[in-house]
Amino acid sequence: MDREFLRKISDNQGIIHKVTGIYCDNPEDRKDLFQEILIQLWKSYESFRNESKFSTWMYRVALNTAITAFKKASRHPLSNQVESVNFQLAAEEYDYEFEENLKLLHKAIEQLTGVEKSIILLYLEDKKYEEIAEITGITQNYVRVKMNRIKKKLKAILNVDA
Repeated sequence: MDREFLRKISDNQGIIHKVTGIYCDNPEDRKDLFQEILIQLWKSYESFRNESKFSTWMYRVALNTAITAFKKASRHPLSNQVESVNFQLAAEEYDYEFEENLKLLHKAIEQLTGVEKSIILLYLEDKKYEEIAEITGITQNYVRVKMNRIKKKLKAILNVDA
C-alpha cells in the first residue's frame, strides 16, 4: 500500500501544487500546506474506495485541507502576509503583459472565499461542472450558480466590462 500510495501521489502531485499555489502566496506557507495535504491524504487513503478517479479524490482532500487552513489563517490576519508572485519564463518566451494579467487574476482570486477559490481553481483546470460538483461535494446546479457569481465578482474586482 505504501508504494502504491507514493506512486499515485507522485503521479498527481501537480494537484497539490496547484491548490497550495492558489491558497498561499508565501513559499513557506505553500510548503506547510503541501505537507498538511500529504498528511491528510495519507490518513484518509485507506478510506479511498475507488468510487471516483484518484485525482478527483485527491482534489477533494487537498481542497478541504486548504479551505480549513485558509479559515484558520483568516482568523489570524497578521500571520497571513501577502507577497508578490513571480512568474519566470525563458527570455524568448517572456510575455510581460501575460505576467501582469496573471498577477491581476491571482490578486483577484485572493479576495474570494475558500469555496470560491476551490471552484475557480477547478474551473481554470478545465474541469466540467459535474466533476467540480463531485470534488467539492456540492450539487452541479449550485456549482453553476456559484460559478456565475464568482465570474461577476472577479469582473467587479478587476473592473472588467461584462
